[in-house]
Amino acid sequence: MASPVAPTPEAPASTNSFGRIFGALFSPKATFASIAARPTWLAPLLVLFVLSIAVIAIFGQRVGWHDFMVRQIENSSRTAQMPAEQKSQIIAQEEKFAPIVAYVSIVVVTFVIPLIIAAIFMGVFNVVGGTKVGFKTSLGIVCYGWTPGIVTGLLGILILFLKDPSTVDIQNLVASNPAVFLADGSPKWLVSLLRSLDIFSFWMMILMAFGYSATNPKKLSFGKAFGSILAIWVIYVVVKVGLAAAFS
Repeated sequence: MASPVAPTPEAPASTNSFGRIFGALFSPKATFASIAARPTWLAPLLVLFVLSIAVIAIFGQRVGWHDFMVRQIENSSRTAQMPAEQKSQIIAQEEKFAPIVAYVSIVVVTFVIPLIIAAIFMGVFNVVGGTKVGFKTSLGIVCYGWTPGIVTGLLGILILFLKDPSTVDIQNLVASNPAVFLADGSPKWLVSLLRSLDIFSFWMMILMAFGYSATNPKKLSFGKAFGSILAIWVIYVVVKVGLAAAFS
């Protein structure tokens, strides 16, 4: 009689920081369990930072900021009706500062925003979920939860090289949300809302839900973690859309 075949054990998740990037994308359950047990956080942020800088640099070389600023001026209800000479002055001035603002924004978004999000989720899950998530663990979950942004960055670079520069929209480069179907001049609040419904944003939320549920699976299921993250995201979107409506 043949002996029963033992089930093949699941491959252990990598504890290497860069190996975890691939693990978060392709084997999230095991990878985030590993991150919850031994958190790291810096590697995905460094990769995201380098890719973001590359996207802005390539955009500046292949597309340029002039056409971007022209579209911004023409699509703004505050400046669209200005005389042509005044528009030209504003465009010339803004064109100088746009790259600086873009690079500073990358630094803030990459290295400051994750700290804030990690602190918020740590508080939410420790209070609502009954977990005992430390800040380093929360930060590791957020940072590796953002790894779909690496895919976005790589696709963005490819698009910048392959697409007609006159058709590139740096604010929706990968076109992974319904805002791509809106016509120029659409209401700012609608643009903000539809850009929020992004495939990669939901992918990030799913990965973070895997991460936080891994910190205490008995108290915090994947569904409860995802529901909490989604609720906070909805609040963020409502505030963002409201501000866009108020200042457009």
